[in-house]
Amino acid sequence: MAGSLNMDLSVRVGHIPAAGETILGGDLLQSAGGKGANQAYAAAKLAKGVGVTMLGCVGRDDFGREMLRNLASTGCDVSHMDKIAGPSGVALIVVSEEGENAIVVASGANFLYSPERVKHAGVVLDGADTLLLQLEIPLETVKALATAARARGVRVILDPAPVPASGLPAELLKLADIITPNETEAMALTGSSDQKITPDVAAHMTRELAAKGCGAVILKLGSRGCLVYQGEQATFIPAPKVEVVDTTAAGDVFNGALAVALSEGLQLTDACLFATRAAALSVTRKGAQLSAPSREEVNAFHV
Repeated sequence: MAGSLNMDLSVRVGHIPAAGETILGGDLLQSAGGKGANQAYAAAKLAKGVGVTMLGCVGRDDFGREMLRNLASTGCDVSHMDKIAGPSGVALIVVSEEGENAIVVASGANFLYSPERVKHAGVVLDGADTLLLQLEIPLETVKALATAARARGVRVILDPAPVPASGLPAELLKLADIITPNETEAMALTGSSDQKITPDVAAHMTRELAAKGCGAVILKLGSRGCLVYQGEQATFIPAPKVEVVDTTAAGDVFNGALAVALSEGLQLTDACLFATRAAALSVTRKGAQLSAPSREEVNAFHV
């Protein structure tokens, strides 16, 4: 795993505030987060005999130390993490009564994880099966990591979040064996203006993304499930129906579970079924990493 680590500061609210609106919220919840760390944490909790290593950058501050301790508590190897002077990343999150969220990130140390630092990642990638990437670190670093991974025959999964305003470089998409956008990200990447993501629109977007050069596309459809496009064939995998509490890390849990399942040898559609179940469990709980289920919970989850 490689990517961001943020300390999440979350407040529950009656509704997501509009521009210029001030509202009162509930208690403040502080928990470790960041898309990269969330996915590594979820993967480490789900892994059975699969080692999980985190690559990234934190500050030499209380938040940084706490985030590394938290990841290490799951068995995730954090010994290759970079630690620098300056603040760690922080995410400010509001979560509505319906479980929807809005997030603002102060990247801090995450954006100091430069391509030059990737040179030290070779020892980790040499023995890896899968590299899971996101876009909360510099884009050039993501490309450098993906290039290094592909040169070693390592599977590359790209979670294209957040999508840069300029879009994704064609060379990065071609380096990805699998890309896992949600609906908003897929619309941004394809330039779609559809207001409603119907099955036909979803299928069209996955085909268009696959045509850009990535090996397979998994379109995450929230509470509906996901659409898997591989080898010119689309397969819909419905999500289990659950009572939603907090969707903050559902996509991250999905990606962490997907990486574990593929590393254990599951075929893509079976891996997506496993990931969908893990993500469904995560939305029944508050928090980011706090919501990640264990392997035993996913195995016992009957739908």
